Amino acid sequence: MSGRVRLTPERHRGPVTLRRDAIEPSTADQKLLDSRQRAEWKTKDAWRALRILSEFVEGFDSLADLPPAVSVFGSARSKPDSAECETAERVGAALTRAGYAVITGGGPGVMEAANKGASEAGGLSIGLGIELPFEQGLNEWVDVGIDFRYFFARKTMFVKYAQGFIVLPGGFGTMDELFEALTLVQTGKVTRFPVVLMGSAYWRGLLDWLRDTMAVDGKIGPADLDLICLTDDVDEAVRFIVEADAALAAEQSAVDDLTSDVRDA
Repeated sequence: MSGRVRLTPERHRGPVTLRRDAIEPSTADQKLLDSRQRAEWKTKDAWRALRILSEFVEGFDSLADLPPAVSVFGSARSKPDSAECETAERVGAALTRAGYAVITGGGPGVMEAANKGASEAGGLSIGLGIELPFEQGLNEWVDVGIDFRYFFARKTMFVKYAQGFIVLPGGFGTMDELFEALTLVQTGKVTRFPVVLMGSAYWRGLLDWLRDTMAVDGKIGPADLDLICLTDDVDEAVRFIVEADAALAAEQSAVDDLTSDVRDA
């Protein structure tokens, strides 16, 4: 989908671009979390805390004026002609038509397809990139892009500025984002947050295990499975997001009316 060819190795570290021999072998996340580097904790972690704070400030400032948005996740390894990329492109376009901006991790594969669908449909396309040992860079369909050093700062932005998640086939990163969202909803850290899994054949085994093993063993409740919508239909996926958004708005309006009545009594 992207015609760019990068001949020189390149890594982005916040606002800094590194090339060739200047590229460090480790990432900011790795340095922060590596317990073997205890000698650095007193001398460098205080500065890292300031960099972490700056990432939150940059993210909040850049995304605060976004319209309603949906985060779309999926594999960076998916080929442009794969079924999931074709679906992701249609998802991006459908979300745009429903009035949502599209947020992805900004990389290739499913992320690029969703950004492309949103951009070509005239919508706002957001990419939240991350510093990785294998640099990916933001895809060409991103309108607003932010490069993060730290995964946890980036993950906060995915949730804070989205009305829901649509999750296509992916790997460990996709699973991490999926279960982070489900955990936040289950524990009440975020208000009802619709999560759509697209690709029945891909996700069915996971949902069967959640129902037949995790729920049966009492590790989750039966209602927890209702947090997830499984579908292959793009229109159904977007409708699930829209209806959940409307239900939440109605609940908030009722709360506001009740609060107003109590205040006026």
